[in-house]
Amino acid sequence: MKKILLVVAVLIFSISCKNQHSEDVAVAESLDVKMMNLEAAPVAASETSGSGGSETLIEAKIIKNANLRFETSDLNQSYAYIQKALVKYKATIQNDVTGKNNNSVYRDLTIRIPNTAFDAFINDIGKGVSHFDRKEISSEDVTEEYIDIESRINTKKTLEKRYLDLLNKATKVSEILEIEKGLATVREEIESIEGRLKYLQSRIAMSTITIDMYTQNASESGATVSYGSKMWNSFKEGFFGISTFFLDLLQVWPFILIFVLLLIYIRKRFTKKSV
Repeated sequence: MKKILLVVAVLIFSISCKNQHSEDVAVAESLDVKMMNLEAAPVAASETSGSGGSETLIEAKIIKNANLRFETSDLNQSYAYIQKALVKYKATIQNDVTGKNNNSVYRDLTIRIPNTAFDAFINDIGKGVSHFDRKEISSEDVTEEYIDIESRINTKKTLEKRYLDLLNKATKVSEILEIEKGLATVREEIESIEGRLKYLQSRIAMSTITIDMYTQNASESGATVSYGSKMWNSFKEGFFGISTFFLDLLQVWPFILIFVLLLIYIRKRFTKKSV
């Protein structure tokens, strides 16, 4: 009797294990299918969303940059004029570098200005300049990239929402871990794409203008050059001139050596003849 009960117990245990295994396999397969559907569903939605809809007007996304260089008779006066324009058009100075060399005094500015005021600001600056040594204006159309990034963000956020819905319905630890892994990957991708979008938005909203202005008249620009400085500059120029001369000699030393040897040989020949 005991043997019969033992056999029956073993059979029942084995049947229950098989059922549990079959259930786990079914759950795993069901989760895989759901995960695949999550990945595929946003793509299908994006492919069909544009069909049959009315055309919408797309605003162009343009990044503008300018590089200006000109000579002025008074740096301080030109800078004061630029400052007034900065206040007028709500622009800011991102970088300001001043300095002088042997011949001129300069001031280089990097300005960030609202895109809508870009052209007006340059026109105002141009009124006080008789001639531009350099005037470079560039425009980069990033509309296609901007729309593509926005579309990718919407697609990823739809996928994120579906992951969250699936996570709320999950009951097993294995399911929860697998879904959270996919959710973390999607969120990381969203953050990366949003970072690129914010960069483009900043470049589109605020244009960059570089202004390099200089003057040959140091005294009228608030910078004085003393007589001692002029002497020192002349001394340095003379030293550099001598250095350049000796460096040039080093480049032609074989010819100099041949010339000297030839001169010594000729001199000896004439000395022997005279004797």
